[in-house]
Amino acid sequence: MKRYLLFTVFVSGMTTLAAELAAARLIGNVFGTSNLVWASIIGLILIYLSAGYFLGGRWADKDPTPAALYRVLAWGAFTLGLVPYIAGPVLRSAATAFEGLQVGILAGSFVAVLILFIVPVTLLGMISPFAIRLSVDDPKNAGVTSGTIYAVSTLGSFIGTFLPVLVTIPAIGTRLTFLVFSLFLLSVALVGLGKFASRSEMLKHAWMPVILVAVALLFANQAIKSTPGQVYETESAYNYIQVQEINGFTLLRLNEGQGVHSMYHPDTLHYGGPWEQFLVGPYFNADYQPADVKRIAIVGLAAGTAARQATAVYGGIPIDGFEIDPKIVEVGRKYFEMTMPNLNVHVGDGRLGLDQSRYQYDIIGVDAYRPPYIPAHMTTQEFFEVCASHLTETGVLTINAASVPGDRRLINGLATTMRTVFPSVHIMDIPGTLNTMIFATKQPTTPENFAGNLVVLSMDTNTHPLLLTAMQTTFASLQPGYETTIVFTDDRAPIEWIVNDMVIRFVVGGQVEILQ
Repeated sequence: MKRYLLFTVFVSGMTTLAAELAAARLIGNVFGTSNLVWASIIGLILIYLSAGYFLGGRWADKDPTPAALYRVLAWGAFTLGLVPYIAGPVLRSAATAFEGLQVGILAGSFVAVLILFIVPVTLLGMISPFAIRLSVDDPKNAGVTSGTIYAVSTLGSFIGTFLPVLVTIPAIGTRLTFLVFSLFLLSVALVGLGKFASRSEMLKHAWMPVILVAVALLFANQAIKSTPGQVYETESAYNYIQVQEINGFTLLRLNEGQGVHSMYHPDTLHYGGPWEQFLVGPYFNADYQPADVKRIAIVGLAAGTAARQATAVYGGIPIDGFEIDPKIVEVGRKYFEMTMPNLNVHVGDGRLGLDQSRYQYDIIGVDAYRPPYIPAHMTTQEFFEVCASHLTETGVLTINAASVPGDRRLINGLATTMRTVFPSVHIMDIPGTLNTMIFATKQPTTPENFAGNLVVLSMDTNTHPLLLTAMQTTFASLQPGYETTIVFTDDRAPIEWIVNDMVIRFVVGGQVEILQ
């Protein structure tokens, strides 16, 4: 029995961590995966586990039998398997609320989904103290016994950290991940009841896996979201990915779906977003021509909108696109015509990929930010030094960042940091959006240079119309400057602090209407 108890706590620990990570994905599909969401999930899971440890110890002292332990385990596994299906209606209403930015409904839905985890996680928290109580024969060995059980449970948690992220969620999705782990744990409980309680006790709980499988089959073909125009959805190790068709435009949305990460239409290249603004950076240099652009890098390729536009404007020059999520690359090729032969796709972290590149670029575009999802390691002085080392003598780094009315802390911090590496920094706000483009040039440059190039190119009939439109938008929307603030470094880059505060103030202040 002691060996089986160790196996039990191993599987219980594995399932608990798998449930926590799957919970983050389940909730993240609607509410996003910002550190605020993660903190809420981790914090409440720890509270539920603490309650389970306390209750499990008391229950084990009152009823120190294997039957009691495995009954608790069976109910914990069963209720865990039901969570994604019970949460489904709540999450779908939250998704609808997110589309309309109805903050009250969102908050209520978030709390409701988190509450669903109280029962299963608390029950799973009861297992380790219960197992310790059943395993201790001699008080002299209590320390060794409890240490062994917690070590085995933690080893199971280690396995449960990687299995859902690397295997089950990308392969079978979030709901089936809950189902697989709960059924496995439930089988451990039923076998335990049969071996160490009685056959009749096991049969009393044999209906549980039947119900779980029936519920899973009933909801098998139900979409995670029911967003209007949705044509495809999938989950990867990094994101919930959604493709929509609206008025002939194909849109790529990730996680909670508020932002559009890529756009495609077979008959137009102008989308009024940040993608075309990456084309214009080099024209802050004096007397610059489109033929001077020889190679481009895009960090945060997504489904390739910026790469398609650059190919149309600059021809078949080499473009190196860095995208961390291979599933997004697949979606780009299938739904967004990301099939340009000049595009070299590199799957992996953008900073590392750029650092390892052997090429020099005329344009480096960083499109990997979107509050509150801003990778801090791509905001620092050290990162911008990497970018500068891979730019040609007239090369330009362009970053798509964000600001909200009355709060430009993020822009100021980025511009201040970039200015420590580059001699000139220029900023423009894209009209009608919260997007702000920051241009950093390898040479000293001026807006007057940009204006002169715009005049010359406007008179050249060979200039691509998209380039002219993007340049006109940039020049008309240039900002007078920025406030010098903190320099972000690899050692200290308080991006989450700035962005979280910025987003919270924006929402609480009722400014979400600006986005509608």
